[in-house]
Amino acid sequence: MLTLSGRIYQRLRQRQRQNHPEAGFSLIELLIVVAIILVLIGISLPQINQMKMNSNETRAIAEVRSVNLAQTQYNSQFGRFANTLTELGPATGGGAEGPSAAGIISGDLAKGLSNGFNFTVTGTNGASYIVVAVPVAYKSTGRRSFYSDQSGVIRQNWGADPPTPQSEQIK
Repeated sequence: MLTLSGRIYQRLRQRQRQNHPEAGFSLIELLIVVAIILVLIGISLPQINQMKMNSNETRAIAEVRSVNLAQTQYNSQFGRFANTLTELGPATGGGAEGPSAAGIISGDLAKGLSNGFNFTVTGTNGASYIVVAVPVAYKSTGRRSFYSDQSGVIRQNWGADPPTPQSEQIK
């Protein structure tokens, strides 16, 4: 048997349940929140891709500078410029470093792929060289291509075409 205070407590609880339905979100409220989140993601994705491309391009410029520096070091060691990236890279299979694999640049860069860019070095009988870096996927990994030679000046081309010695200089 309930006491008087117990009965009063029960009635108060019943009134609270009637005045305040169970807490929670309705399906419509949840769908609206999801829609707002999707709109925000849709707005921010292009900005994220833009920042990623800028980062890839900045790293590609740094890699071109690294190749120029490696070529200078290679030239001082072996009396000529390297004709390929492989000559600047590490020796494979535990072999000794030398003119065919000087170990001056990383193995990834020596393979010609780094940070969403394809790198190539073309030498002319050790007297000169050119370095070209082009995006793996234009407007996805980068919007610019880069060029440099033994002068150390880095040039850029805004577009899908590879840069040339006449392309705009990066300052």
